[in-house]
Amino acid sequence: MRLTVFWQRMAEHFGPGYADTFARDHVMTELGERTVHGALDAGWDAKDVWRVVCHVMNVPQERR
Repeated sequence: MRLTVFWQRMAEHFGPGYADTFARDHVMTELGERTVHGALDAGWDAKDVWRVVCHVMNVPQERR
């Protein structure tokens, strides 16, 4: 998954204003106690990060 697609999906689910705030502030155990930005900076694949976000935040199946 390209980062542009990842950020588009984040904006579609959380709203364009909140997506980045969530990505910077919400620490998830499933990402190794990292935020979305931290996981991406650590080299996690965007697709894997999106899967974690979907699981943790109960993103509806049709948006995954």
